[in-house]
Amino acid sequence: MRYPWFRFGIFIAGCLFPAWWLYQALTGQLDPDPGKILMDRLGLGALVFLLITLSMTPLQRLSGWSGWVVVRRQLGLWCFAYIVLHLAAYLVFILGLDWGQFGVELRKRPYIIVGALGFVGLLVLAVTSNRYSQRRLGARWKKLHKLVYVVLGLGLLHFLWIVRSDLREWAIYAAVGGVLMVLRLPGVMARLPRWGRG
Repeated sequence: MRYPWFRFGIFIAGCLFPAWWLYQALTGQLDPDPGKILMDRLGLGALVFLLITLSMTPLQRLSGWSGWVVVRRQLGLWCFAYIVLHLAAYLVFILGLDWGQFGVELRKRPYIIVGALGFVGLLVLAVTSNRYSQRRLGARWKKLHKLVYVVLGLGLLHFLWIVRSDLREWAIYAAVGGVLMVLRLPGVMARLPRWGRG
């Protein structure tokens, strides 16, 4: 396995934040609504992991170090894991596992539909992130995984709907996402300088 310590560090970071947030919830540090706060933090954590995942290719291009791209799949799977936990927290703490109410929420609240579409997109990416799928799909695999850009758009829209009363925090994440999208344009990517060698 290449770069085992780098991979291990990402694993520890991925585990640490939910464990800490859960500890805070259990010890009464997330009052007045620990379930909702935990759900919101997990959703934001998924967005952060998604942005970090998308930054790996530009970082590899800039630095020439292959380690960035090597951990890209791992980071993407952490993004999916956080979204699964975010959805689980929503179902448990907000809906009380009332599946009938979930159907009502889907009809009443557009941001839930947007979030659900984003989850489906991430599910497709996670299921097909393995080497078997790469071999099986061939050239179609890269086309399929461009779905990540749609997922980013859906995630930012979902976040915007939730925090529309205070757009400052959302604007930061949207700006980072916008820069990462611009950097991935072929003409821009080709002009990026190399700061080091692999």
